[in-house]
Order: sequence, then C-alpha cells, then structure tokens
Amino acid sequence: MKKIIILFLAVLVFYPIMCLAENNIKDLIANMIIIGFDGDRINGKEHFQRIFNGYTPGGVILFDRDYHHRDRVKNIRSPKQLKNLTKELRLYAGKPILIAVDQEGGKVARLKPRDGFNETSSAKWIGEHSPEIAKKQYDDLALELKQEGINCDFAPVVDLALNPNNFVIVGLERSYGASPNKVVEMARIFCNALHQQGIVCVLKHFPGHGSSSGDSHKGFVDVSLTWQKQELVPYKILIKEGLADMIMTAHVFNKQLDPIYPATLSKKINTDLLRNKIGFKGVIVSDDLQMKAITSQYSLAQAVSLAINAGVDMLIFGNQLAKISLSEVVDCIYRQVQQGKISLDRIYEANLRIKKIQSKL
Repeated sequence: MKKIIILFLAVLVFYPIMCLAENNIKDLIANMIIIGFDGDRINGKEHFQRIFNGYTPGGVILFDRDYHHRDRVKNIRSPKQLKNLTKELRLYAGKPILIAVDQEGGKVARLKPRDGFNETSSAKWIGEHSPEIAKKQYDDLALELKQEGINCDFAPVVDLALNPNNFVIVGLERSYGASPNKVVEMARIFCNALHQQGIVCVLKHFPGHGSSSGDSHKGFVDVSLTWQKQELVPYKILIKEGLADMIMTAHVFNKQLDPIYPATLSKKINTDLLRNKIGFKGVIVSDDLQMKAITSQYSLAQAVSLAINAGVDMLIFGNQLAKISLSEVVDCIYRQVQQGKISLDRIYEANLRIKKIQSKL
C-alpha cells in the first residue's frame, strides 16, 4: 500500500513536468514549420490560434491565389491589405516569425502588378542586362517587401539554365543563365538588396534543378544523367561571401550524390555535402513537402523523419497542393521523436539555427 501511495505522489509531482516537457518539445517542432493558410486577414488572437491550432509556427508562406481555384484570393489582395495582414501576424504570433513569399520576379511573383504592386523582370531578362539595371530592380523589390512587412523572400534562384527543355526553371525564365559567374553576379545583387532592408534571402534549389527535365511539383524527377558539378558553384561562392541566410533543397533524385534518396531527404546531400564539405552554417529549408515528388513516394512520417535526420531545419507545407493542419505535422514529428526515429538533439540543433535568424527579424 505504501508503494502505491509513493507511486501516486510521484505521478502527481512529475506529471506536470512531463506535460511541460511535451509542450516545450512540440513548440520547438512548430518552430521548424513554415506553413500556408487560407485568409487575407487575422481577426484577433483567438483567430490566430484557431488557424495554427494553438501553436506559433516558425514561419508562414503567403500566396496571392489559391492553386486549384485561381479566381480565389488566398492571402494577398492589395498593398494595404497585405500590410495589415503581416502586421496582424507579427502582433498575434508574439515572437519573431518568418513571413515569407516567393518573389523572384517575372512569372514567379506573389506580389503582382494586377493587385497594385511593382513589377520585377524575370531572372532571364535581368541576366541579359547590366548589373546596374539588376540593382535598381532588386532595390525596388526589396523596399516594397519591407514596406509590406515581408521579412523572408524565397529567392534568388541560383539554378543554372543547362537544359533548354526544362520547364519549371528555364521555361519559366527563373534562371539568370547557364554561366555560374553570371548567376553569382546577379544573385549577389539580389541578396545584398534584400539584406539592406533586413530581409532574409533563400538560395534555391540545392543541389541544382536547372538540368532537370521534369517538375517536382508533379512527380519524381531524376537528374542523375544531366546534373553537373558546376551547379554547386553559385552556392560555394555565395556561402563563402556570407550572403546565404537559408538554402532551399530540391526534391530531385541525383544518384551521383545519393543512390537512394532525393535531395530533400538525403543526409549525403544536406549534411555531408552542403554542411560539412561546402561549409554552410545557416538554415536548410525544404521545398514544399506536399509536392508529388515527395508525397507519391513517401508517407508524411517517412518524409519528415528523413528530412530532419538528413539535416533539414525547416519544413514547408504550403497548403496549396494539399491541405494539412499545423497540429497534424507537429504531432506526426513528435511521435517520431517519441519512437526514437528523430533525436531531440536534431530538434534543438535546428532551433538554434532558426532562432539565430528569427532574432534578426
């Protein structure tokens, strides 16, 4: 009887501590997620908590239109509305979070002229013109992002235009060209413009997507026979110059670098190559994990476990191609931690890098 009483008292004492530890771990996991959501405003703290299931994500990604219903506004309607939305996000988050967009210029721009925003030329067009023109365009882009409350731009693209039949990069004019030196020259100007306004820049898509024939949004993409080592050059130079805050992984499969996993899920690519060999110390962020290149091959549990163990610090769920709640993602990752499939050390390590960036926002 005495043993039962002692056990009961021990549970009373330690249960709150165990719950606190679980909540703390889940908060750290939520800080590793960049998530998309529906809506062009936040109607108070309770609304914020409903959208994000009581958690505060490490970041949000904003879109102008719903992917499946192009006539519907998702997050961005006008300059005034966007400025109010980002203000509300900062207020109700209660801590610094990344408020991100894909604002590359040309066809990939969430802030569009039709909605009252400035127009930026495509990377291809800029790559064919002078550095002075590039500086003017990117200075204007960065200033507009700053004024609208955006603090993270998933740009610049540093993929090389090596395959003329590549649609997702070359066809959409997202590359500055086939020359690594040209790509570095223009990407450097873009990064400096963003940094001047206090905006986080994200180089993409590591280790190179410009030689691919397929689109990872739609399915498995193999670049094993087309990828070239020169695709790493822009990363090596811009990292050495201290311009890379974050680097986004590609979902491409490249057996030259890893015979088993696509880049986002590959420890050989993210840790052995990008971290240890090239020397990147910043935040590695996945491309959208709802793309078919991942979801057609891996379950959610497999994808998050492999990505985090590979060295990816932040995971994107854009909620454009599919729908998932922040709590579903957090609970899934937490179960992997409980089962020993993801170590707490990786969660802490990722958060140290993330918080270093968040502290500058």
